[in-house]
Amino acid sequence: MKKKTKVIILILLFTLFVSGCGNSKYLTDKDNKRIINEATGQSLRTDILCKPENKDTLKIYEEAKEDLDIEIEKLPDCKNIKIYDSDHYTGLWANLFVIPLAWVIIKVGLLVKNYGIAIMLVGILIRVVLTPLTIKTAKQNQNMVKAQPELDRLEKKYEGKDDSDAMMQKSQEMLAIYKKHKINPVTSCLTAFIQLPLFLAFLQAVNRIPAIFEEKLFTLELGKTPLVGLKDGNYFYIILILLIIATTYFSFKYSMNSSSGSTEQKNQMKFMTNFMLVFISIASFSLPTAIAFYWVSTNAFVFVQNYIIRKRSS
Repeated sequence: MKKKTKVIILILLFTLFVSGCGNSKYLTDKDNKRIINEATGQSLRTDILCKPENKDTLKIYEEAKEDLDIEIEKLPDCKNIKIYDSDHYTGLWANLFVIPLAWVIIKVGLLVKNYGIAIMLVGILIRVVLTPLTIKTAKQNQNMVKAQPELDRLEKKYEGKDDSDAMMQKSQEMLAIYKKHKINPVTSCLTAFIQLPLFLAFLQAVNRIPAIFEEKLFTLELGKTPLVGLKDGNYFYIILILLIIATTYFSFKYSMNSSSGSTEQKNQMKFMTNFMLVFISIASFSLPTAIAFYWVSTNAFVFVQNYIIRKRSS
């Protein structure tokens, strides 16, 4: 139970890290509570990159203009957003990652005539760009599976030995096993290191473009949360929630089946996977539909991509 508690703590810390890294800025009222667009359930940001086109949303921003990072009148129309605006420097993170990504989403949206489709296409494009790293990580996982019996024997060999000489000898033998099976432990860390900033940049880019949340895909409003959509009587949001849960489940299940480790480690990973699945299932009700489409499309793409990579490697 103690180990499961540690896993939960790590997940919560990771969630706080993700939410904090994005440096999210939201409009607040006099009681310091977030201002929510009642029509969509969406929290409105102070650092938007372009003008809202919806009159009701624009009115909310005009009434709270003292909280904005820039005067609403000075913001460009979303279709005219620039990769870099010399008159409004928004920081290194935004100028290197967020704004260029927002520009790509806008341009693809104008090309395909829908920002919902653009979000899915750009999300998949990012995954395509990361394919070489994904293939390398998959090969590393397969090599780890082959090396696992030797690693298990090594653990048994040094079980109960915790003196410095034994630990040093164990480390040397472990490195020899890694070298034998061509395993580089840094690779998986590198993958996470690259993917996390990209994911955060994508979320910020989407959240800072009001025009995205003013459109629809199929019958679903991109700025509306499934919870608000269901309250409004649009039961197609149930399908979206089920897709989020299904694609997350299969993506996590594939990752768990592809991983190596002892029985105890696999049980811990199974618990963490189930915990995250419940967490994401609950969170899916309050995700803006635009983000939900991104999540579903990229999860589905990654699952198919990993399946193909695994089949070709076997």
